[in-house]
Amino acid sequence: MRVRSASAPAPGRDANEDLVFRFGPLVGVLDGATVPEGFDTGCVHGPEWYVRHLAARIGLAEAARPAATLMSNLAAAILGVRADHADRCDLDHPGTPSSTVCLLREGGDRADYLVLCDSPLVLDAGGRITVVTDDRLDAAMADLRRTVATVPAGPSEDRATRFRQAVAVQRERMNRTHGYWVAAADPDAAYHAVTGSVPLRGPGALRRAVLLSDGASSAVEQFGLLDWAGLVDVVTAEGPGALIGRVRAAERDLPDRLRRHKRADDASVVLCEFDPGDNGA
Repeated sequence: MRVRSASAPAPGRDANEDLVFRFGPLVGVLDGATVPEGFDTGCVHGPEWYVRHLAARIGLAEAARPAATLMSNLAAAILGVRADHADRCDLDHPGTPSSTVCLLREGGDRADYLVLCDSPLVLDAGGRITVVTDDRLDAAMADLRRTVATVPAGPSEDRATRFRQAVAVQRERMNRTHGYWVAAADPDAAYHAVTGSVPLRGPGALRRAVLLSDGASSAVEQFGLLDWAGLVDVVTAEGPGALIGRVRAAERDLPDRLRRHKRADDASVVLCEFDPGDNGA
């Protein structure tokens, strides 16, 4: 497995709340949830701290139990990060730091994957492009927007106030049945991830895989610059950084297509390529 990656903070920001990593046969993308200004989290740490610690704990779990499922090792990692807080934080607070998770692990004749929340995985296997997504956050947000829209707007109601209402409702739905699941303080979230495997040998073998944070997948999902097959081809031919460059141009030139409250977002791309000679394709 050959791996290339790129990760960049949103323009004008020093902190990157995304993180890409590789531990031997395992690669991953984490996307920490940005805390809107003025919101409490019950925690002395922030998203950047959380993704660094979660990645380290995933690596430790994989080293200790390389044959365990990705769900099991992610659950162990979340528990490990709970310990890293060292009783300094209220981990039951609805705003506790959290992160999406996208993992791909090469092993023997297959590759296992895990997707939790909105960091998609694109697979090129057997001549077909397949996108592994966890759309529960999108569904929850759509329902949230409908709920907020029904709240009568008072004479002093403004966009900022309604945004605060939306964030409060979103927090109530995190890691709840009929809501959405994300890595935070509850290890049970790992067992709600979207998981599966794809062969590395034979006619259906995996050739390429692209792991994305939503700041990079917006090239397809929000801006419509490419379809998923085109995204894989661009990342392969021009490199992961080129896709981020296209997103930055779209954030600048096509702001009307944004469906998020931020004008720009951290963006991460990981490309994994598999030699057809090794997988029997």
